[in-house]
Amino acid sequence: MKIACITVFLFATIALKAVPSPPQGLRIDYTRSGGTHQEHIHIYRLTQEPYFSGPPRHMLFPFDYGNHKVEVSLHKKDTITYSYHYNSLFREWQHIPYEANSPRTFPGSVKIPYPQQPVNICFYSRNHSQQWEKKQTFTIDPNHDMIRRTPPKDYTVEKIHDSGDYKEKMDLVILPDGYREDDMEQFHRDAVRFKDYLINCEPFKTHKDKINVWRVDVPSIDEGISKPHRGKWKHTAFSTHYNTFGFRRYITTNDHYSLREAAANTPYDLIFILVNETTYGGGGIFNFYSIASSGSRQAAYLMIHEFGHHMAFLADEYEGGTGYENYYPTNMEPLEPNITTLVAFDQKWKHRMAPTTPVPTPEKPKYKDQVGVFEGAGYETKGVFRPYMSCSMRSAQYDHFCPVCQQAIIRMIKYYANESLD
Repeated sequence: MKIACITVFLFATIALKAVPSPPQGLRIDYTRSGGTHQEHIHIYRLTQEPYFSGPPRHMLFPFDYGNHKVEVSLHKKDTITYSYHYNSLFREWQHIPYEANSPRTFPGSVKIPYPQQPVNICFYSRNHSQQWEKKQTFTIDPNHDMIRRTPPKDYTVEKIHDSGDYKEKMDLVILPDGYREDDMEQFHRDAVRFKDYLINCEPFKTHKDKINVWRVDVPSIDEGISKPHRGKWKHTAFSTHYNTFGFRRYITTNDHYSLREAAANTPYDLIFILVNETTYGGGGIFNFYSIASSGSRQAAYLMIHEFGHHMAFLADEYEGGTGYENYYPTNMEPLEPNITTLVAFDQKWKHRMAPTTPVPTPEKPKYKDQVGVFEGAGYETKGVFRPYMSCSMRSAQYDHFCPVCQQAIIRMIKYYANESLD
């Protein structure tokens, strides 16, 4: 159901107070609420930030990815000056059948370049036909006295992989949850280990000179994170927990504001949360955040799999394992670059296939290392196809992204690193 556009004016009556240095970013904390067929967005607060790491040559997001987007335009003008696409927990929750009649609210944040004059901020979401619908518009004056102008809470920050100027690199920040003050040395080791997992995995390895990795020390009160299915709740920095939507291995957080406040100590593009747990689990949401348990035996695979969701909009290529209903309708082409329903296969990886490879492609040894069209992906056994028999987005294999996934990852690295996408 299309929701009417609402305009909220936030014009100032008090002059902007002096700040130590010009702010680079404006963080918009908001709530997204509703049910299966309803969606409402409300601004919670506005915060100036010391960094904005978006690539200068790609101020308009170049890929048709994500279920949500935000567009910025000058007030009373139609020219779009900035856009950003992303996914959310809210959209996943809409696909859980037992939640269908239970409205909920989810927090979120987007960051835009700090405006120099009043701007319109337009929030969009895709409808069930994958078309963009404008949900709400807010007009924001950068001189408004209710914009928070205090610096983010001060934490120890270290750059653990340095490739250069953040405006010309993809910047990843690693944050801890469930690490107490006494556990910070362990977190330092874990962060370096996870950084190494990333930059030693292709195609990140080949492009590691385009990547910066930061670490921010945020202590928790308790060790470990919450496990609702066992009745165990912890006081942690970002309130991460297992058992999201009833899936025991799915770790997420709704404390999005605390997460972004800590990340604001760095010029981040992407956020990875390391949780101090040995129990297998994680999660990854496109341009939102990614999470993995640091002590799992499969930590290397977990990290790169969840990061693939987060930074490259890669879909899961396995069947089953979730309670989502009709997540990828077979009468529409999925938006994700690594799965297809064959509805618009010409737009996917058809050009990468050998002319003699059959469609669909049988799972036979002769096609093991070839790009094909293998049935079974996107949680479905029928009607959804993947490009490779086995890939890090399908099975627990570290450093095994298929050629199609690698191409998608490289395109996003180039985007964040402010390089040409041709």
